[in-house]
Amino acid sequence: MFRFAKLPDPLFPIGSRSGRDPVLTSVAETVLAGALAVLLSGCNVGPNYKRPVSATPQGFRGGLAPDLASSAPTPGDSSISIADRQWAAIFQDPVLQHLVQEALQNNLDLRIAAQRVLEAQAQVGVTRSQQFPTVNAGGSYSALQLPDGLTTSNANGTSGSSFLNGGGPSASGVWNLDFWGLYRRQTEAARADLRTTLWAQKATRSTLVEGVAQAYFQLRSLDAQLEITHHTIKAREDSLGLVSSLEQHGAGSLADTRQAEELLYSAQANLPEIRRQIAVQENTISILLGHDPEDIGRGLAVDQQPHPQEVPVGIPSQLLERRPDIQQAEAKLMAANARIGVAKAQFFPNISLTSLGGASSNQLQSVFSNKSGYWYVAASLSEPIFDGGRIRNNYHLSQAQHQEMLLEYRKSILNALRDVSNALVSYQETRETREQKTAQVTSAADAVRLARSRFSGGNTSYLEVLTTDTDLYDAQLSLAQAQEKEAVSLVELYAALGGGWQ
Repeated sequence: MFRFAKLPDPLFPIGSRSGRDPVLTSVAETVLAGALAVLLSGCNVGPNYKRPVSATPQGFRGGLAPDLASSAPTPGDSSISIADRQWAAIFQDPVLQHLVQEALQNNLDLRIAAQRVLEAQAQVGVTRSQQFPTVNAGGSYSALQLPDGLTTSNANGTSGSSFLNGGGPSASGVWNLDFWGLYRRQTEAARADLRTTLWAQKATRSTLVEGVAQAYFQLRSLDAQLEITHHTIKAREDSLGLVSSLEQHGAGSLADTRQAEELLYSAQANLPEIRRQIAVQENTISILLGHDPEDIGRGLAVDQQPHPQEVPVGIPSQLLERRPDIQQAEAKLMAANARIGVAKAQFFPNISLTSLGGASSNQLQSVFSNKSGYWYVAASLSEPIFDGGRIRNNYHLSQAQHQEMLLEYRKSILNALRDVSNALVSYQETRETREQKTAQVTSAADAVRLARSRFSGGNTSYLEVLTTDTDLYDAQLSLAQAQEKEAVSLVELYAALGGGWQ
């Protein structure tokens, strides 16, 4: 350690007061200039981040049918994706748009994610502050009253002053020179952590949009099933009345009446379960909106929800930029890469500067004079010699964590490709299922009409009416569920491609 100091004149023996020492001053200036040169010429140890090369396929597996894909794409349009569009352009139900907007404003998970961003921003500032000197300022005053017997006599025989006092302002500073980039790498890692929280917030936003839309479509499907059940109950009540009338007039049998009652009770038994599911779904949406469970408004019916005629998906490599989870995984990889430099810098010496300066006098008017000033400068260097392998193992730990984050990054890309492929297949197949279910309902309704006509004419038993009516009710419920799945599959495709957070 090297120290240089200029003490206040009152601390020197009498006759040695000379103000500023030019030799010491020159040495101090040389030390400060050298420290500044070392700082400016410092380097960052450890690897600089480079995005890993990721081989993505030319197209997505499970591509859409020609009538669902964008028409006549040109090479310049291959990068266009439905994920580039705002969520309000995809979900065009006005009530759903209002629900999503309310959720984005009030959802607690999203607000928690926003607070985490603020925390990460503050942490960057805390970490970056280590690159700069620490300076403290203050002042002091002291007084001492001595007994006359302890004081020395002057030449004329009288006692000296028995009251001593003095003080003044002072300032001190410590600067750990970041020659090896230790603190700069720590700041780099903190900024990568901030980037991680930013993308986590965007992922939360995307998940929220997806969750509200899915829950709303499920609610509208349950509403359709409730309406279908009410219509079925009304039709079966009319059928029971007809069968009972025929029995009373001797044209029917008790067996027909009991079968008609069975149909009615079966439909009525479904009402409580459907109403329970509707209440649960409304509570789910309410929590997503950030308020207490309550009734949820309704918009378009599930079979009236608009679906885009063209669904461009873009190219797989765009997922690296669009998907928040991939960006979040890359940010974690960047932080791990920077922490390798932090760990490597621990092998090198630590250089620091310490300074102290101020003024001291027993007279207030002379505190700020040149003769009462003092300063102190010291430079120190420390090099780790033996630490039981802590630094070496910490370096190996940072390398292993970097490899782990690299694998997590590649895994997130594969998961994204899987999600898009699943969503593409789902969107295509659920549309075909819905079309087949629609045709099934049409046929079942016609079969019921014919069976009731034959029963009224006495050409068949009520068992045929029972069978066809049951088939129609089941087909109608199945159609409502297929319409829900088709709507939800569009939501899943939009989210899988990286839409919803912009």
